[in-house]
Amino acid sequence: MSDVRYPFTAIVGMADLRLGLLLNAVSPAVGGVLVRGEKGTAKSTMVRALAGLLPSIAAVDGCRFACDPAAPDPHCPDGAHDGADESHRPARLVELPVGVSEDRIVGSLDLERALAEGVKAYEPGLLARAHRGVLYIDEVNLLQDHVVDLLLDAAAMGRSYVEREGVSVRHAARFLLVGTMNPEEGELRPQLLDRFGLTVEIAATREPAERAEVVRRRLAYDADPAGFAVRFAEDERALAGRITAARELLPAVVLTDVALRQITAVCAAFEVDGLRADIVMARTAVALAAWAGRTEVLEEDVRKAAQLALPHRRRRNPFDAPGLDEEQLDRTLEEHARPEEPQPEESAAEEPKPEGEDPRDGGPEDDGPGPDGGGPDGGPDNGGGAPAPSDAPDGSAAAGPEPEAPAAGEPVPQQSRGGAPESAPVAAGEPYRTRLFKVEGTGKGAQGRRSPAETDGGHTIRARRPQGRLARLHLSATLRAAAPHQVARGRDSRALVLHKDDFREQVRQGRESNLVLFVVDASGSMAARQRMTAVKGAVLSLLMDAYQRRDKIGMITFRGATAELALPPTSSVEVGAARLESLPTGGRTPLAAGLLRAHEVLRVERMRDPHRRPLLVVVTDGRATGSRDAVARSQRAAELFTAQGVASVVLDCESGPVRLGLARTLAARLGAAAVTLDELRAEGVASLVRDNRANRATTTRKAA
Repeated sequence: MSDVRYPFTAIVGMADLRLGLLLNAVSPAVGGVLVRGEKGTAKSTMVRALAGLLPSIAAVDGCRFACDPAAPDPHCPDGAHDGADESHRPARLVELPVGVSEDRIVGSLDLERALAEGVKAYEPGLLARAHRGVLYIDEVNLLQDHVVDLLLDAAAMGRSYVEREGVSVRHAARFLLVGTMNPEEGELRPQLLDRFGLTVEIAATREPAERAEVVRRRLAYDADPAGFAVRFAEDERALAGRITAARELLPAVVLTDVALRQITAVCAAFEVDGLRADIVMARTAVALAAWAGRTEVLEEDVRKAAQLALPHRRRRNPFDAPGLDEEQLDRTLEEHARPEEPQPEESAAEEPKPEGEDPRDGGPEDDGPGPDGGGPDGGPDNGGGAPAPSDAPDGSAAAGPEPEAPAAGEPVPQQSRGGAPESAPVAAGEPYRTRLFKVEGTGKGAQGRRSPAETDGGHTIRARRPQGRLARLHLSATLRAAAPHQVARGRDSRALVLHKDDFREQVRQGRESNLVLFVVDASGSMAARQRMTAVKGAVLSLLMDAYQRRDKIGMITFRGATAELALPPTSSVEVGAARLESLPTGGRTPLAAGLLRAHEVLRVERMRDPHRRPLLVVVTDGRATGSRDAVARSQRAAELFTAQGVASVVLDCESGPVRLGLARTLAARLGAAAVTLDELRAEGVASLVRDNRANRATTTRKAA
């Protein structure tokens, strides 16, 4: 790989990404930019190219924290810098690897000096190195949540705080934060998305001529990196000069009252949470004005700021796609484009105005719908929509295996390979908070939020001898192990005499993420519309729970004569929700085939990731068809999971007055809990506990 960076001005297209990066270069207070896009779209190339455009910085010689000689950090761990020499160097680009540890980010105790010299010294981390430069996080969605939180806290405060292992340090950490991610590999939680100032969605162009130019330039760069850079050197210098000029102009830009009111009105109209969006929009609009060479924020700056700062803040649940209604944005800006007129004070003796008149303009009020209006929601009455998921399980009419007849206007069911009619997909019910299912015991999987595990995070529970390479030293346990042997080892100075057997490592317990594998019955026995709406709502709720707990998920569906791997194990829960939404139903019930396919998927995943423990979720009413011994075959297949100790849950979808209890029998063979749709809800579990307590109290009183 060449040491010559690909020129920023040589990148074709990507106008929004280019602007988002340049605005953060002008004003790092904007809060960084998150770049979301498919693979192969030059996300990393553009970020690395940006670092070459930033002005060089003056730094105090010998300061590990890059203090500015003109305004040194008074809390700098390297001490006061009065009268210190200075030097100039380019702004640094610090890249954060995916598997980075917390110690590497914030720094930690310098163990070598502590043990060899007996002194307490601090070793700076990547945040100190990135100060006054660029911190680039590729695949930010693959980092552990606590690591992302730590980075975003430092970016927001401009300072890093370290309190660990007897070290108490604070230092400046102001940097241009850039994160990139591919949404196909999993989303960031909305709480973390909100911490990024701007978000840009990118995709490869579909124009053949533009794609050809991208390839042409890349081939030219690969053939002669230095010569290619010379071709764009003048453009690079001009762009770097414009960044410097915009930085100098930034303090003089005025955010007028009209522009500020437009900003707050837009944030209120789009119902974003909190006030961070308002602040980010204001800073972005000011940076846009400075970038354009103006000293006043205009409406066009506010509009562009909203397009960059709001889309990712509108997500209400993990399955909402980022986006912004442009027509609503234009209406809101137009409504607040004029200065607000002061309202005259009304005295107590003032006569009331005639009904329908606005006292501000003397005309009738117009707060009703416009001439094109209709109802307040702007849409027609949808009439007999799908019932709420809490009502669906009670419908006894859905107990039979035959699907309901289609209503007027609905598509006629098609014939499936299993011989029974196939129903068109129905919409899922609204998701809700579910009870927690976890894998018993203590695992060693990737850090998450579901099952107990030994993790890099969490709290220290004990010390042990290192198993392989020493990963995290337990200092006090190491000192206790070495202390009794110091006289025998001839210690004659402040430094400890340590042997390899003295070292102890920390064992920390937190929570891990799991592989949640759904096995969903999509046969004719589940095809009743109310029932399938409730079942899909339940699975969607479990998918949301898996998203929040950072699990990987997979989905197997079975109907007709076979079972299908509808979703191979992935971290993208959004894909799982889309597959669930389009799931048709109908045909026979090959339950055994579904379980055997799940067993094979878990076998392969166990070889790929042996530390990630699985949780099997079987969504069925327990019925099995296709042969005389179909039920017995499904129960024998269930025993395969029991033999391997796979944690399982059976979501019992049986309804109606006559219930066979086959799902509970299957759960017994799996060694699993059987949970009805009502019991799945977190609030439903609490009510069940209250009812059980009340029943026991009543029984006790009667016995007395």
